[in-house]
Formats: sequence, C-alpha cells, structure tokens
Amino acid sequence: MERPKSNDVLSTVNRGNPAESGLCTLCRADCTGRCETWLSCMKGRDLLYPRDFGNITAGSGNACPVGVSYDALRINGYNYGAKSAPGSAATGDVLFTDVSLETSFGRRAPVKCRYPFITGALGSTAIAAKYWDSFAAGSALCGIPMVIGENVVGIDRAAEIRNGKIVKAPELDRRLASYRRYYDGYGAIVVQMNIEDTRNGVAAYVVENFGDEVVLELKWGQGAKDIGGEISVREHNYAEFLKGRGYLVDPDPESPGVREACAEGRTLNFARHSRLGYTNRQNYEEVRQEFLQSVAYLRSIGFKRITLKTGAYGMEALAMAVRLAADTELDLLSVDGAGGGTGMSPWDMMEHWGVPSILLHAKAYEYARILAERGIKPADMAFAGGIAKSSTVFKALALGAPYARLVCMGRAVMIPGFLGANIEGVLKPESRSKVFGNWDRLPKSVSDIGTTAESIFAGYYAMQDRLGKAVMAEVPYGAVAMWTLLDKLGAGLQQFMAGARKFMPDAVSRDDIAACNRETEKETGIAFITEQQDAAAKRILNG
Repeated sequence: MERPKSNDVLSTVNRGNPAESGLCTLCRADCTGRCETWLSCMKGRDLLYPRDFGNITAGSGNACPVGVSYDALRINGYNYGAKSAPGSAATGDVLFTDVSLETSFGRRAPVKCRYPFITGALGSTAIAAKYWDSFAAGSALCGIPMVIGENVVGIDRAAEIRNGKIVKAPELDRRLASYRRYYDGYGAIVVQMNIEDTRNGVAAYVVENFGDEVVLELKWGQGAKDIGGEISVREHNYAEFLKGRGYLVDPDPESPGVREACAEGRTLNFARHSRLGYTNRQNYEEVRQEFLQSVAYLRSIGFKRITLKTGAYGMEALAMAVRLAADTELDLLSVDGAGGGTGMSPWDMMEHWGVPSILLHAKAYEYARILAERGIKPADMAFAGGIAKSSTVFKALALGAPYARLVCMGRAVMIPGFLGANIEGVLKPESRSKVFGNWDRLPKSVSDIGTTAESIFAGYYAMQDRLGKAVMAEVPYGAVAMWTLLDKLGAGLQQFMAGARKFMPDAVSRDDIAACNRETEKETGIAFITEQQDAAAKRILNG
C-alpha cells in the first residue's frame, strides 16, 4: 500500500517514503523536518488538529485499505457510558482529559508507568550513544521504561573485562546514571542482554553495582532481523579490538589481505556481528531447559524483575516465548514484529524477513488466551514494530487486551532526541559538540515556530512548572522535545479512549476495534466493522 508523503491538513511532509508508522524509512539525525512525529516534538497537541483554524474546513478520505495491516483496523466509538471514569461521570461533566493513561506491568514487583509506552532497545549503535542523555532524561521525566540495548559493555574501549568478569564499564554506568538522575518512581531502566553480554557477565555487574531495581531483559531477537545485532566499523584498529573482545567481525580484520588493504590506506567497512542464539540446541525441550536455568540464575543473583524480548520469528518461536514467559513468571514479554526499526540491519533482510507486526501481535494474543483458558497466567506483553501514532497505540492495546499492557516505540521516541540536540546546538553554540548538534542555524521549519526554547517547544513551561527553573535549565532540549511529543501522543490516545468510553488502559478491549476488510477479520479475530455490535443493534430494532 502506497502512503502519501505529505498531509496538507497538518502541513506535514515526509522526506523519504513513509512507513505505516508515518516515519520515513530512513530517519536522519540531521533532518530539518517535517514529518508528523518531527513536528509534534515542537508543536505538541497542536498537531492533533487541522491547521489554520478559522480559514478552513477539512475532510478525510477515510478509505478502508486492502490487505492486513493496522491501517485496516478501525476504532469504535460509543454514544453512552464511561467505563472506569472519575466521579464526575455521574453529573455528565467529563472531558477526554479525564482519561488516565497510567498503567503498570509485572508479576512480583509491578512497575508503574505514566504512559503505556516503553522505548525500544538502544544499544551499541553510535547514534544511541551520542543522543543517550536526551533519550534517558526524556524517558525518565515522562515516566516510561527505557531499555539499554545489547553489547554496550562489549564495544566500550574503556571497559575492562578480566577472566570473564567486568571490572569497569563506564559507558553502561553513564547510561544508567542518566536515567536514574531524573527517575521519580514511574518507569524503569532496563538492561538488555544477548549472548556476548551473558558471556561478559553483564548481569552480575549490573546487580552488584546498581541494585535490584534495574530490570534485566533477555533478548531472543527483534523485528528488523533474525541474525542478531551488528554495527558498522571503519577503523581497522577498532575492528581488531572487537574481535579481541570475542565478537565475530566480517571481514576478518586479522586476515593478511585485510591488513594489507588497510596498510595501503584503503578504508574497509567492518560489520561486527553477534552470535546466533541456541545454535547448540535442537528442539523446544532443550531450549526450555536452558531458558529455565538462565532465569533461575538471574533470580539467584538478585534480580526482582526479568523480561524477554522476542522478534518476528514464526509461530513456534512465538509460542515458546509466550509459554516460557508464563512458566517463569516473567514481568514482561515484548513481541517485536517485522516493520520495526533498527540502527543497523541488512536492508534486504528488513524488507523480506519475518512476520508483520499485526499478524504476530494477533497470534500473541491468541496464544496467551490459550494459556489463560488452561489456568496458566500469561506474562504481561508489550507490542512493538512500526508504531508511532496515537491511533496505532490504541489499536495495539485493544488487539492484545487484556494481555498487552504497553506499546514499544523505537525510532519515534528517538526523533525528539535528534531534533532537540540540533536546536540546542544552535541556541547554545558552546554545547554543540557535547549534544551532537548538526545545524549551524535554525531552519525555517523551526524558526517559523519560534527562536527560543521557550517559544519552540509547546511543552516547555509545563516541564518547568513541574521541575522548577533551576532543574529545567539543565534538562537537555532533546528531553523537552520528547516530553512535548509524548504529551501529544498521550492526548491523542486519551481522545480515542474517551470516544470508546474507556477511561483507563485496563478498560480497553478487543471490542473497541473493528476490521474493515474480511482478510483482517480472518487473521486477527476482530469482528468485521458492520458485524461488530450488529446483534445488539437488532435487539434494539426488534425489542
């Protein structure tokens, strides 16, 4: 399905080809706008409505697309009731702003969240490291969990690992400290582990140095690829360092031909890859036993909260994840469908591998329900894979209800970090190298909105009211942009929930969405739009 690159109603434009999320397929840190997510980081709630009020009227094409996608789900509205609404519902004095977005997840020690959002894992890519302070401060101040991705210790040149034990891990320390500085009891910091992290002893280091409040996430995969994490390296010396750390590097930096090419001044592109998981296991029972042992070990060294992230594998792997997360009483299972983003993945693999998000999410719900009907409590779930709009957040929560508690967003919540850093680099030139600003001056797309932080970011004064001027002066502009974006996404979600007469995330159900084509009905189990509520309608007519 081709999606338009511009929206005249909102005055937004995609630089590249937009995905279902509304984000460009290739999102640049130096972008000067103006996709909807980018513009929302400054204008906030204003982007919920058509532009130029007083001079326009607006109408939507509102067509039902062909094929199975989140676009092919419609959100139901109701003309009476107010489930889980505040006391003012009794007097009829209810606004959409009365919707509470607070939620929680977890089995033994639940985590409170101000929004039903969690970030994607931001690990060993350079872009994650450069803009981390904005991402972390923004996530903590917004009260959502943030995930430190895989391989952060392994690629850190300053980290020290002796005899399989981490002695020093300055980059991991920095990332944990950045989030914890603004943490106020909502959200959580999550540290993800892959095979190399397990071998390097990341779990023991984290719990020994940062305590049991840190959440530990085991990683099976992600929606963008099925061969494990990778980064691109151009320095021959660094490629050799990574191989010495135990990574697989392609091409081999120690081969004679590569050494000779580099000695002659030729620049090579080295790809550092992670190992494939479970290659020495041949069936489900062997995987199960190893997984049970891993979780038991993590609990024995002190972790209170453990989660699992699985990728866009087939149905057997999904069933394994759902069942093992339930059996080990994990706190969260993140299900990341194809269509998700990446910092570095083979492009052809991203285009052709894996189960699309809506299909994977529908099956995750089905499998969780099977366990629940057998009396086995499924783990709380987060759905990921190309989600960036309030409407899709609502649809994902409804599709997975009551098991889906959160929606995971990766690239969408990175954009405010980029934009805020670029603006800060212009308005505070002395900080440009520190925040990795890419602009020498404000582009017209920004200066048309304002020329100071206070005038550019719609959420600036709300943040300042909460934090005070002294603290606000130290907050990265990327965090201000994230606050502004999530306020807009949250307000949009409140509007959809209020229209569905559901005033808490727990109240959202699968009846709140409908399929607008038969294929989507078949694959998701969501009723076709004219059959949803049809029995109730006929009872009224025949009563």
